[in-house]
Amino acid sequence: MTDHADGIVVGVDGSEASVAALRWAAGQARTLGTPVVAVHAWQPSAAGLAPYAPASGRPTVAEERLRAAGLLASAVAEAIGPRTGADVRAVVAEGPPARVLLQHARGALLLALGRTPHDQGVVPAVGSVSRACLRHATVPVVTVPAPERTTAGHALAR
Repeated sequence: MTDHADGIVVGVDGSEASVAALRWAAGQARTLGTPVVAVHAWQPSAAGLAPYAPASGRPTVAEERLRAAGLLASAVAEAIGPRTGADVRAVVAEGPPARVLLQHARGALLLALGRTPHDQGVVPAVGSVSRACLRHATVPVVTVPAPERTTAGHALAR
């Protein structure tokens, strides 16, 4: 490994596109001899609930953090496999996704994000988090498309 500690930061939200970005980043990281930092940002959902919603129906912050960690672990296992070494670090952080990703990407080689392919294939479809990262990142940002689907719903081989 090189002495670059921050490696390639990848935003992971559990979507097929973010898993594709993580898979791509892992390949690049192996080539470059640098680690992958898989980052999942989450926010407590209580802020988005109606004030009259029963408190008993709300998950606790600890439950939400645990769910976020499970989502990230599942995405890492799907993209890289069940055995990850010291070259892959999973980070679960509370906060707005764009802000969290930009903070973790400071000093990294690059930031990798997933994107859904545009219907016409001309303009990539990026969401608000990706747009904010593209606008404000201090490192190169790569957007990796989700696998294309056939009519039966199976991913096409690349």
